Parts: sequence; structure tokens; C-alpha cells
Amino acid sequence: MRGTVGVISLGMLLLPAAAGAADSWTDKVKLKGDFRYRHETIKVEDRDARNRHRIRARFGVEARPSDNVLVGLQLASGSADPVSTNESLDGGFSTKDIRLDLAYFDLGFQRAPGLHLLGGKIQNPYYTPGGTELIWDSDLNPEGGALRYSGKSGGVKLFTNIGGFWVEERSSDVDTWLFGAQGGVELAFPDKKGSFTAGAAYYNYENARGQSPIFDSDDPFGNSVDEAGRYLHDYDLVELFGELKIQAGSVPVAVFVDYVKNVAEGEIAGNEGWLVGARAGKLKDPGSWELRYNYRNIEKDAVLGVFTDSDFIGGGTDGKGSEFGVDVQVARNFTAGATCFLNKLGTAAGADDFHRLQLDLVFKF
Repeated sequence: MRGTVGVISLGMLLLPAAAGAADSWTDKVKLKGDFRYRHETIKVEDRDARNRHRIRARFGVEARPSDNVLVGLQLASGSADPVSTNESLDGGFSTKDIRLDLAYFDLGFQRAPGLHLLGGKIQNPYYTPGGTELIWDSDLNPEGGALRYSGKSGGVKLFTNIGGFWVEERSSDVDTWLFGAQGGVELAFPDKKGSFTAGAAYYNYENARGQSPIFDSDDPFGNSVDEAGRYLHDYDLVELFGELKIQAGSVPVAVFVDYVKNVAEGEIAGNEGWLVGARAGKLKDPGSWELRYNYRNIEKDAVLGVFTDSDFIGGGTDGKGSEFGVDVQVARNFTAGATCFLNKLGTAAGADDFHRLQLDLVFKF
């Protein structure tokens, strides 16, 4: 990172760069989208298998009203579920819902390169090793504000992500909100042969204990509740993570680990979660491929269940098992993939089996 000479006033630091001279509105606006068709089979021990076809459609617009300001909007299929934009093909050919999935600003700073202020309904600002979902489902778009910074000097990159998010506003009771701070370092190997990333994070849900479960008051998504159906514990999470990337000949390979513990006050019996995994290959040109695998164990109150992976164990906490995946770049902007979950519905011995197979076709534009 470069040192700063002299004193810069706060006003100068927060001043965005002047707007560039765009030739037309097409220089300022970018359209993007994707469509996914999925066949899914779910089999829970001692129950009949479930088969369903699902679609996901997303369409977004990004605009740059000035050089250092980005404003984005995205519409997506799905219901109000915060961790899914899927729509099942059923209901007698009924029409499907389209909702606001993203609405945000991203403000850069002329005198502080690498610093960004984001606000609105934004993409998750926190780094996830291997893109896995131990704490956060990949479809989750939190609501509030975040400050992100990354700076590089030689082969060393430092990054930090800080956010405050409004989870639940209550007119007659205290609000539940989330504060999260994450920091890490990425060390690049010589001759671009790979890198190693390590870091830690702290996520604090204020006023969760004693409140009805978030999103669905009747479903705690695996978390412990009292006799009235309210959260039995608070959720103050400490996360440690690492990811190693190397080149195995011409094939990029990544190995990653993620660990989380709920350190909230009180005695919490099941308060830990962990994940280890690997990925090989990279989708790029037609014919390229990617393989991935991870194994995780997530105890009942390790994380807030409503926001973790909605596919693993059917969503929520209190489970363990493997996830296998393969993707192939069939053509430009067209991929095909398969994902298999071989899980247990519980972390104790004798838990029921949960199996899920997903077959996907994804088109981007």
C-alpha cells in the first residue's frame, strides 16, 4: 500500500471524482442477466423422493452517473425468501413472481483508491473462501450499508469489509440488526503460481434472543427456540478462514477451510461449524470445466439458520455431509452442471439421510 504524504481533509477524502465525458447513455449504462433451468431430486430417509423443475431469472442494470459512482438495480424471480430466487414449475401453469433483488449505490473516492462505500440492498460484501456457504447463502443480499477497502503492495494485498444491516424493524419492540467486520491478507506467490488468503471476521446480531425467528416466525431453521417459539440464544459469530490457490500444471486448484463459532453469552451446546473443500479447473472457454467438493458440519446454533445455505440439508443448521459438483462450459455464456448433496439431518450418530441432486443449464447475457 502507498503511504500518504501530508494531511488530507475529510472533505477532500470524501469527494468523488468528477464525472467523465460520456459520448452517450450507452457509455454509462450496462445491462446484464442470466437464466437457469434446474431439475432437482430430493430424497429424505423413509420418505418418497421429490422431483421438481425450477427456474431462476435475473435482469440487472448498472449505471455510472459519474466516474466514481455506480448505481445498480436487479430484478429476480422468486418469493420473499431471502436465500432463494427459484420458482418451481407447478401450480397449473400459474404466472411467477418477479421481485426487487438488488438496489444499491457504490461510491468510490478520488483520494482513497480501494475504498468503497455501499448502501441499499447490496450483494454480500464479505469474502467467502472457495465461494462456499457455511455462514451465508450465495443468494443472500443484505440490506444496509458497508465500507470495503483493499490495498496492494508488491505481492501482499490487505482487505477489510465492515457492514451494518437492518434485519428486522419492530414497531412495538427492539429492532434486530447485524454488525459485521472482516479482515484478511492475500499473499501472492512468485511468478503468478498461486496465492494464500487468510482472515477472520466477527458478526454480531443485536437483539436476536427472545425474538421470533427471522423471516418465518414459525420456522427457526434449525436454531434453538424456547417454549414460546422464540430464539433461545443470541448469535455473535467469530469466523476464521483460509484459502490456498496453486497451479497444478495448467489446472488451477484451490483448497479452503472455514470455521465459525457462536460466542454469545450463555451456555450454548451446539455452537460450532466448519467446512473443508477443494476446487479444480476454471470455467472460461468452451470445453473448460470445474470440479468442486466440500464437507461441512454445522451444529444447531453455530450460525443464524435462516441465512445459511438453503440447499445443504434442505436449509438451516444441525447437519453434516458432503457436496460434490461439476460444471462444463458448453459454449460462450452457456454452462451445464450437476451438484450432489449427501448429507445427514443432524450432527449426532444415527441421523437421517438427506440426498439432493441438481442438474442445471445456465445462460448468461
